[in-house]
Amino acid sequence: MPPRSRAQESRTAVQRLYIAMRHLLIRGSYKPGGMSGKTLMDNLMLLRPEIYGSIADDERVELNGLHYVFNRLPQGIEECRFLKLITREGYENSSFEPIIAPARRRSAYRIDENEMYIEMTRGRSDIYDILTHLTFLYSEANKIYRNSLDSKERPIREWELLEGIVLGDDLGADFKLETAYTYLSTLLGRTYDEVVHACKRFANAEDINSLFHVTYWLGRLAKLEAEADEDREITFSSSLRESTGHHYYGEMWALNIKAVLLERKLIERPLHIISANLHSVANSLFGASSLSVKLKKHKGLFEFARALSQAEYKHLRPEVFKLARKNGLIEIADTSGTNLGVQLFDTAKFDPKLVAPEVNFQPAKNPDQAPVILVMDYAFGEQAYESMDELLRPYHDPETGTVYDMAVESINIMGKAGILEGQKGDIMVPNAHVFEGTADNYPFDNHFTADQFAGEGLGVYEGPMVTVLGTSLQNIPILDYFLTSSWAAAGLEMEGAHYQKAIQAATHIRKSVNPDLKVRYAYYASDNPLLTGHTLASGSLGADGVKPTYLITVRMLEGVLGS
Repeated sequence: MPPRSRAQESRTAVQRLYIAMRHLLIRGSYKPGGMSGKTLMDNLMLLRPEIYGSIADDERVELNGLHYVFNRLPQGIEECRFLKLITREGYENSSFEPIIAPARRRSAYRIDENEMYIEMTRGRSDIYDILTHLTFLYSEANKIYRNSLDSKERPIREWELLEGIVLGDDLGADFKLETAYTYLSTLLGRTYDEVVHACKRFANAEDINSLFHVTYWLGRLAKLEAEADEDREITFSSSLRESTGHHYYGEMWALNIKAVLLERKLIERPLHIISANLHSVANSLFGASSLSVKLKKHKGLFEFARALSQAEYKHLRPEVFKLARKNGLIEIADTSGTNLGVQLFDTAKFDPKLVAPEVNFQPAKNPDQAPVILVMDYAFGEQAYESMDELLRPYHDPETGTVYDMAVESINIMGKAGILEGQKGDIMVPNAHVFEGTADNYPFDNHFTADQFAGEGLGVYEGPMVTVLGTSLQNIPILDYFLTSSWAAAGLEMEGAHYQKAIQAATHIRKSVNPDLKVRYAYYASDNPLLTGHTLASGSLGADGVKPTYLITVRMLEGVLGS
């Protein structure tokens, strides 16, 4: 048998991780330092994802990866030996203060000094995502512990001094920063300059503890496990195990939306669904009109959009929504736990003079047939199937028993994706979605073409998109295979195939919605995982993301409002 390629080994590792995590969820608990944790660790080490950089290095701690992960985990998690993943079980009604990670919409609750509960209401992908991050975290914790010992397995001086600094800092004591950087350099196996840069990056982030604090507590828990048999443990509540995969939260979310559509007498109007963030549509429609007096030097939709993305104009953002509410915006607060906010735009109430000319708004001749735009926030992995599947089902009015089919005319998906040929900020226009690790594929007729985005100073790439199990499970051999093989993939993302699976089921099998509805998919590149320094761990797009985000949004609105 010929030796397996690195890409083949990596794909096998991804599948093993997926199967192992699914097994652990069903089982109900595991210890990261036990055999189950070792299985996850071994496969992650074999995979060596790009986003986790130097994870396979025995001594050097991966600093960019730590920053990326702590942006997605609740503050203080590094101090907790016991983590419990739960569903929504009533803690939102308790006196526990919810902890929300900066880059993940999930609530966590610190039960005591050793235990934290984390709500998982967005499906399996969210569970696998957090387990992958925790596995990486524990691997780096073990490095810190090893770096804290001398050749005779005794704590080195730097560890004891860091402990004094961290515990002293918690009590408000002063310390010499440059001295602390030096101690940290030894424990992290990194140069002084690398440590200084990383410490400043942690310090500038909101709701993340300092790198000093994180390093000490990661090392301390690894030390307690190795020397005092105080094991770390992750458990899954029975409610989480029972509800996962059954659309429990997605159904509540969709029913709430449909009830509002019925209440506002919009449920029989032509409906256009847009999956995007919750500011780009409102800003595209009404940003210029609401801010033209206060920002007189700005011209055109894109200049106003760029201004709204900057911190100095943050105070003006509510002005856009104030005007939008006067022009048919209905905001639906999420109470289901999906963390998917929703906006409805009744275009019959649009004042044409206030709508940005770039979107080519054409008022409907008959207000009773004016389009309704439903904007839903980005879904996460398998949650995309759950939410879209439930949204496209007919609505049974509980009071009258009347059944309403969803009058969907178009579904428009704007996503963030990793690009395989190009750079951050470029655009990908897919013609199919392919599930990673399988031959499952979903070709479709995309009503977007590359020509619609040409001539705007951005790279535009067409081809299949690979829907991956997790953005943190990709390495160069896998990605290079998708790019250079006959798959000729343009990029990778987490939701596309899940959305398309729901759309095709509704249009071609259940026939619950118009089979000829228009589907528009476009992605902007948040990273290029094939280029060093361009992964998600290297930082966000910032202002560079404004142009592609709003260009895609404008093209969607042109298709919806100009038809």
